Amino acid sequence: MNDLRVRAATEADLTVLVRLRDDAARWMVARGITGQWSPGELDEDHFRRVMAHGEVWLAEVGGRVAGAWELWWEDEAAWGSQPPVAGYVHRLMVDRGVAAPGTGRLLLSAAERRVAAVGRACVRLDCLADNAQLNAYYQHAGYRVVGHKKGKPQPSGPSKSFTLLEKELPTAA
Repeated sequence: MNDLRVRAATEADLTVLVRLRDDAARWMVARGITGQWSPGELDEDHFRRVMAHGEVWLAEVGGRVAGAWELWWEDEAAWGSQPPVAGYVHRLMVDRGVAAPGTGRLLLSAAERRVAAVGRACVRLDCLADNAQLNAYYQHAGYRVVGHKKGKPQPSGPSKSFTLLEKELPTAA
């Protein structure tokens, strides 16, 4: 996967971000992973708002979008008020029709590099508490469980419970 190219998403990418999110949601539902994402749940305005206060990144292979993620600089809804020591990864999405196995891990690594580049010491994320497979995925990627958040508000639908995970980044020598 040497030709994976990562770039910041722009306004022109909003339609593809919604499609990618909806495709990922359909993939989960088809595999019995319910309660996490639903197709049609987020629209272009969601990604536009994230771009205004954080970052949205796209990964491309051969000119085709292979995945994306959101990077926030605070996440009070899950983590409460925190000093500015972390970046928060949200909505890690992979297009399974384009991306090779292992792309999700490459996207996480790219997010970690971005967080380190702005001088923050760790990456944090939250994962639906009931999704054991995804919790294990993040733990295998070097994230450790540091807590739980019950009743986190969602963009649409009822509040949910999440596992809070964190990965310390290596310090520059």
